[in-house]
Amino acid sequence: MKTLDAPARALIDRCAQASLALLERNLTPHGILAASRTEAAVARRYTRIFGRDAAICVMAMCGNGVAALEQGAVASLDALAAQQAGNGQIPKYVDPEGQDADFWYLGCIDATLWWLIAVDHVRRHGSVGAAHWEAEVQRALAWLLAQEHQHFRLLQQNEASDWADIMPRSGYVLYTNALWFDVKRRFALDHAEDTQHHFNHLFNPFQRDLPEYHRARLLRHYARRGRQDPGLYLSFVNLSFVGDEGDVFGNVLAIQSGLAGSEMSSRIVDTIVAARAAEPWPVRVVLHPLTRDHELWRTYMARHQQNIVHQYHNGGIWPFVGGFWVMALAKLGRDALAASELARLAQVNAQDDWRFTEWFHGRSLAPMGMAGQSWNAATFLLAQRALAGDARAW
Repeated sequence: MKTLDAPARALIDRCAQASLALLERNLTPHGILAASRTEAAVARRYTRIFGRDAAICVMAMCGNGVAALEQGAVASLDALAAQQAGNGQIPKYVDPEGQDADFWYLGCIDATLWWLIAVDHVRRHGSVGAAHWEAEVQRALAWLLAQEHQHFRLLQQNEASDWADIMPRSGYVLYTNALWFDVKRRFALDHAEDTQHHFNHLFNPFQRDLPEYHRARLLRHYARRGRQDPGLYLSFVNLSFVGDEGDVFGNVLAIQSGLAGSEMSSRIVDTIVAARAAEPWPVRVVLHPLTRDHELWRTYMARHQQNIVHQYHNGGIWPFVGGFWVMALAKLGRDALAASELARLAQVNAQDDWRFTEWFHGRSLAPMGMAGQSWNAATFLLAQRALAGDARAW
């Protein structure tokens, strides 16, 4: 923070205070809501406890010394565990009153991953014991392991079934498997090294090192055909088609989870910086949005005009992902850049009198989505911790 001037440091401090206040406002006795209660949020079911949103918030709520938030972290995980499916899957979201659990159209794979990460975080930094939620953890792990390829040791999924839920990523998805490796590391699961090895061969097929497994070599051939090295991991790899749109979140998580080595991590950061994806605010989640004439375009992407070019998951600016961007920079020791990006993250959350806007149009910068987005506040606090070298950041 020493590289920042006094106004920037003051803005960061004010954003931290506003972030804590927002999390407290969005807290219910049963856990943290995805967004503040407004008419629009109620209509779009943002006043639910989401698996991914709540888990990210739990990591920021845990260990901050605010009693209500500490209790809310445990309550959030309890609410999701209470509605766990018989097969072990954690819901996409649950109703705060326990009356509703939703699992999405093709199944929501990342809610279970995020829930497990948050469970481990609370066990290490919160007030619960090391065996808390143990039965639910074992069922969740069993559900995920049932979807793991038995040689690649990567999870397989349908399209539009993770956080980018109207994007056509399917098969082996970068974002999902970055989380899977982190889960394996946290819970000491078997074959973590195999997961890392195949992750780096499938999602980065442009390196010279050839994979040994013949089906991996074939997928590498399909992925490379007609493409240049983008300086990033591919967003997904399927049988004969891949995603080269430049998935910022998945690549940042590959750094954060330790999957990317030092050279690849530097290339990812340099590519994102060169694309100016964090200007004026961090960060655009796609470097090369899919147009309607792109081979990967799906009709459902235009539903409600939501995922057209430079919008939503297709190139919008998401401040919560900006928090993970700052965390990755801090992990790599790029403290000066991380500090300046944290200041800009405070700026974007402060827009419209601290609206904590869900996302912004990637070109016009128009505020879009819900106000009072909980995970904006959470990842700002986590990024601030990471920059301070606090182990509770991840």
